[in-house]
Amino acid sequence: MPDNNEPILIADNVTRTFGGLTAVDVDHLEIPRNKITALIGPNGAGKTTFFNLLTGFDEADSGTWTFNGKQIANTPAHKVAQMGMVRTFQLTKVLSKLTVLENMRLGATGQRGEKFLVAPFQALWRSQEGEITERARELLSRFTLDSKEDEFAGSLSGGQRKLLEMARALMVHPQLVMLDEPMAGVNPALKQSLLGHVKSLREDGMTVLFVEHDMDMVRDISDNVIVMAEGKIIAQGTADDVMGDSRVIDAYLGEHHDTDITQEREAETS
Repeated sequence: MPDNNEPILIADNVTRTFGGLTAVDVDHLEIPRNKITALIGPNGAGKTTFFNLLTGFDEADSGTWTFNGKQIANTPAHKVAQMGMVRTFQLTKVLSKLTVLENMRLGATGQRGEKFLVAPFQALWRSQEGEITERARELLSRFTLDSKEDEFAGSLSGGQRKLLEMARALMVHPQLVMLDEPMAGVNPALKQSLLGHVKSLREDGMTVLFVEHDMDMVRDISDNVIVMAEGKIIAQGTADDVMGDSRVIDAYLGEHHDTDITQEREAETS
């Protein structure tokens, strides 16, 4: 069993360059277990690229990182997910021509019916498929999407797609959920619902790491905030601590500013 006092994710000396541009240059990062951590920074800071590296959607030029003490640097994305580290995307990745329920079923791993030699023999996988469907429906109910299960995912609103993607990520019983701008493109009515769902992940014993520009959300739900700028981590602490840090103020507003970042100014720089 993992030690609850140990960070769930530790990364060291992670770099990624594109031509002459260094997009990520992270010396050291620790994500505390069973907490909600926000990863913030100006546009172009390298946040999403860093997400892609950690979750296997891109390969780092150098560096190591561990999840639950296991080295997973440059491990393929599907294997990372199977280990219990899942992510959502800024632009949702639902399959529009499949129903909501079918999208949920695809989120489950280790499905026996997907194996070539087993697929013709329904008796070998039918009970498991029933269990997967039952869990999918439980999650759809939790995310208030149960009335949409037979509708095509492409018919959902942007906010509902965010909910579906988050629900689908939970099909693998993850320990670490990584959300890339979960509030982007979501109307105000659904924002409160999404906030509640993110908080519930922590209450259920999961760890959350999310990228976000909405500072109201960051202040509301984060236990810990990490700030990136020009590919580097420049500050870490509570939301109030990092917003008063001169390095963070310079990163968002330029040098020679001597006031804290207010919510209004943050909104202007998003």
